[in-house]
Amino acid sequence: MVTRSRPEKVSTAFVRLADTLVADYDVLDLLHTLAEECVDLLQVDQVGILLASPHGDLQVVASTSEESELVEILQLQAGEGPCIECYHSGSVVTIADIAALDKWPAFRRAALRQGFASVHVVPLRIHERVIGAMGLFGSAVGELEQEDAVIAQALASVATISLLQERTIRESQIVNDQLQRALNSRIMIEQAKGVIAQISTVTMDEAFNRLRSHARSTHQTLNDTSQQVIDRTLVL
Repeated sequence: MVTRSRPEKVSTAFVRLADTLVADYDVLDLLHTLAEECVDLLQVDQVGILLASPHGDLQVVASTSEESELVEILQLQAGEGPCIECYHSGSVVTIADIAALDKWPAFRRAALRQGFASVHVVPLRIHERVIGAMGLFGSAVGELEQEDAVIAQALASVATISLLQERTIRESQIVNDQLQRALNSRIMIEQAKGVIAQISTVTMDEAFNRLRSHARSTHQTLNDTSQQVIDRTLVL
């Protein structure tokens, strides 16, 4: 087995993100790729990504596990937490020891219950526009190393640029439509995951892996594949 160096892994991560930037690319696949690369490259255990609708409402659009997704959802329900603060401030939020937090009690309980001890949140930001936040969750106490923090922000920035490309920046309605489609697709994907999990008796994580693998192997979007699962024209 060939062992790749850290620079090679980082380079590969940026290439994977760039490979998604084709005409009519799948926004959700891009964001899931971002989350997976962060887990692979950085000293973090799980990742959750929040994206804002054109009206500024945050929703969970990508995660590497049900645990990180649940923590993100509970933050949204409580209306507070490090990912929400990161989005509103546009600045990095770091919590080295979640157990020692004296604010955001709902987040603190949820994170500890899911086995997380620390979190580092970076904004999905380009210039003054912030469209979401990415939470990097760790099972151990401690801040993210500086090099990892820089890489995380760089990856998040590349993903953000891809969502706000020059051709869409010139017409804000195109940007808003693209973001709204991503949020709508997320709802459909969750429904499809539930169908797969129930029919095939697998976990929600495995259900998503099957959904995404099929979409990629058949060159379809996650949205189209999810619709087939929901319509029962596809069984995974």
